[in-house]
Amino acid sequence: MYEKEIESKIQELPENLKKEVLDYIDFLCMKYKNKNTRSKGFKFNWEGGLSEVKDEFTSVELQHKASEWR
Repeated sequence: MYEKEIESKIQELPENLKKEVLDYIDFLCMKYKNKNTRSKGFKFNWEGGLSEVKDEFTSVELQHKASEWR
């Protein structure tokens, strides 16, 4: 839709600004991609992350420890 207008304006820029435009386009693409790939809900990929210490600490003890670290 705006491709021709964008292209003509980019042609007017000096080389160093063309690089800046390219960087900004990359930034916008990543920003847009991240918004579209965000999950609608909770992720539980952390689940079981402390399973190796389950015999050493209870969940309450871990909560207290986390409070100390803050």
